[in-house]
Amino acid sequence: MSIFRHRSRVLAAAAAAAALLGLTSACGDEAKAGGSRGGSGSAVIKLKNPGNAGPLAYAKREKILERRLKAVGARVEWGGSYASFTATIDAVRAGSVNALEGAISPALGYLANSRDIKIFSVTDPVTDRTAPPRDGLVVPAKSPVRSVKDLEGKQVAVNKGGRGEYLLLLALRQNGIPADKVKRVYLNPVQGASAFATGKVDAWWAIVDAYPEVVAKGARVLLNGRDLPDRDLNIWAARTELLNKHPEAVKVFLDTLRELTEQEKRSPERFQNVFLQKGPTAVSGARLQDNLAKARFENVPRYAGAEDGKYIDDVAGVFRQYGVLPAAIPAAEVIFDLRGAASPAPSGRAS
Repeated sequence: MSIFRHRSRVLAAAAAAAALLGLTSACGDEAKAGGSRGGSGSAVIKLKNPGNAGPLAYAKREKILERRLKAVGARVEWGGSYASFTATIDAVRAGSVNALEGAISPALGYLANSRDIKIFSVTDPVTDRTAPPRDGLVVPAKSPVRSVKDLEGKQVAVNKGGRGEYLLLLALRQNGIPADKVKRVYLNPVQGASAFATGKVDAWWAIVDAYPEVVAKGARVLLNGRDLPDRDLNIWAARTELLNKHPEAVKVFLDTLRELTEQEKRSPERFQNVFLQKGPTAVSGARLQDNLAKARFENVPRYAGAEDGKYIDDVAGVFRQYGVLPAAIPAAEVIFDLRGAASPAPSGRAS
């Protein structure tokens, strides 16, 4: 029995040692996993869900950003879906998004109250008149409103402090109509679509995907943004701490986006219905052809620099004139030039 007890103690000790070794190994693996997920010194670019079309949807499916960012010790996180820049800003405040796309106009609304984001990329406007428009002031097909001047005393839905409100104010100024003669109803794109469809507003400045959708349903277009002296560029912005601490990671992201946008211009079919060929996010028919045409004309995002301050000043000037912005926003304080901040990063074909 003594021999049995001795063997039992030996076996128990061995088991305990094995368990301790396994625990140590597990802790080591967990530490390694934590490091690969991004410790205090690693960069994480947090993006919203790119949906079912476009360069970033393609990048997500093919894991292009995952590979590119890994080369500079960074990674990407894909978050939720948001209908507008303003909605995405709420995710920026919550910390679930730190790089986002939009336009100068809504960015100014946020920057008026907080300077924790900066613009690092802009996209020049499409000037070819044969390109499909990206937005428009629409009225119901049977509306008596035939021109901007007919809007006096009417209600127009716009996104507050965003591109819709900016373009409406430009249109009113161009036609000599005092802004207080037209009631601006502040609604996000989803709310605007509903209010327009149910006749709760007389007109709507529809933007991005909402514009082709409402036109396809029979809305009549009074004018488009390209009929105006529009200075509101498309932009990419990011949290300042990401830009300051990890400009090389943001540069890899932007360079990849630029490369994929070039590919989309040449072969737009590859960038439509990326994940789903059928369903609510899939497009076909006239809507698909419209998307393909837009992609062919789309300009490639470029690095933002001091020279782009004129666009910010012009858009801010319109908002300041009509009391949308409470104070001036110095352009130099909200532009981040990656060209002088990031060291050269590894590159490779995005495919």
